[in-house]
Amino acid sequence: MNRIRIPYELQKMNRIFRDNGFEAYLVGGAVRDILLGKKAADWDVASNAKPEDVMRIFHKVIPTGIEHGTVTVHFMQHEIEVTTYRIDEDYTDGRHPGSVTYTSDITQDLSRRDFTMNAIAASLDDGAVVDPFHGEEDIKHKIIRTVGKPEERFDEDGLRPVRAVRFAAKTGFSIDPETLAAIPRALGVTAKISIERFRDEFLKLVASPEPVKGLRLMEETGIMKLFLPEFCECRGVVQADGRGIHQFDVLDHLYNALEGAVWIENQRGSEPNFFLRLAALFHDIGKPATRKVSEKALDPASPESTSTIYTFYNHESVGARITENILDRLRLPKVQIRYVAHLVRQHMFFYESNWTDAAIRRFLVRITPPDAKDTTPGSAEIDATINDIFDLRIADVYGMTRIPPVLSKGVWSENLIEFRKRINRVIDAQCVLTLKNLAVNGKDLMSAGIPSGKEIGRILNELLEAVLEDPALNEKEKLLTIARNIAEQNRA
Repeated sequence: MNRIRIPYELQKMNRIFRDNGFEAYLVGGAVRDILLGKKAADWDVASNAKPEDVMRIFHKVIPTGIEHGTVTVHFMQHEIEVTTYRIDEDYTDGRHPGSVTYTSDITQDLSRRDFTMNAIAASLDDGAVVDPFHGEEDIKHKIIRTVGKPEERFDEDGLRPVRAVRFAAKTGFSIDPETLAAIPRALGVTAKISIERFRDEFLKLVASPEPVKGLRLMEETGIMKLFLPEFCECRGVVQADGRGIHQFDVLDHLYNALEGAVWIENQRGSEPNFFLRLAALFHDIGKPATRKVSEKALDPASPESTSTIYTFYNHESVGARITENILDRLRLPKVQIRYVAHLVRQHMFFYESNWTDAAIRRFLVRITPPDAKDTTPGSAEIDATINDIFDLRIADVYGMTRIPPVLSKGVWSENLIEFRKRINRVIDAQCVLTLKNLAVNGKDLMSAGIPSGKEIGRILNELLEAVLEDPALNEKEKLLTIARNIAEQNRA
């Protein structure tokens, strides 16, 4: 019999179960991850103890899902979900069991679970593995397979097809052909799930090691069309023209850009950057709505030789609005929505060496996030945004060719490196970038004789423009003199 090592905290927990006449098993994703040689992040426990028993024998217990036999035990600085062995019956809405029956058999409890790799238990007593559906074998062969007939499992809970493609992205496993074929037939049930349940799986998919694998499966099975139809509209939108900039259609380019964001993280050994990944996936989603087709002579010396040209003017602004609509539909926090849309809106920057320092300061003003609390040059918020904007550009370039960019070679990368160095010099100079850092405010202008009202705001914005052009002007008396002059001109 196969055994796994049970964490010390769960061994201590088991003694309490055992001393009170109960048994308990580690179940679900924790067992799967341990069998994969990974550290289990969360622990779920199944027991023949009923919820009232668990609440009696442990000190700190919260009835988080007591109607389904689940409570959360606070134990040794961990929050551990404990669920009574149960059988789920009478699914009627494609989401919840109509009735829950407690059982004394761990095998019966495992039979209600979604996939064989998640239907494995390990005794907290000695680590002995219980695997009635050969999940360990499927893990070994990297297969995602339902427990029993896939049609029945998917009819019970419409979220399970979404979880199948998410697990493919998380583990890199393949979905068993019979299981995969059943997903399109279950879309009617999947359509019933709440947007919040889909959102949670989608965000986990985006943050997974192979998000593009999951997205392609979403597209292939029809899940994407149910919940993210805007991406389906990107399929077949050709970009490749005589200029040779693009070779992929818009959807594949978006997939590739997301892959590029993952590549950046892997190169640095960093954790997934949730905002960068979402921005990479969404950055060109405005292209289908803005695509124009024309004929153009690529060589001025041969005007008779023309080529088809595709243009997508203002797609970044249109894409930002679409991004906001989608993420709002998914009910993400407003601050996160605005930040991802901001990255999408700003991804089309083009730096040239002849830019003045004033132009660079205006660029920094433009990319400052709408909800930034600290807009001081060099602040953590501004620096993180600059990093995200530049990384989004690298991911975008990766998405054009799927060839990892080398930042030390090539015209585009040398341009990017030069731009970042100049930004750093401007930041080091601690230049003023926002109204609140001006040496004067509205009260100062009113004290100088300028009437209150909208004119105060207009004059402050003109003062900021003057300081962006020449930081040496950011002195109170100099700005008040400029403000008086502006006010006099406005009255003339």
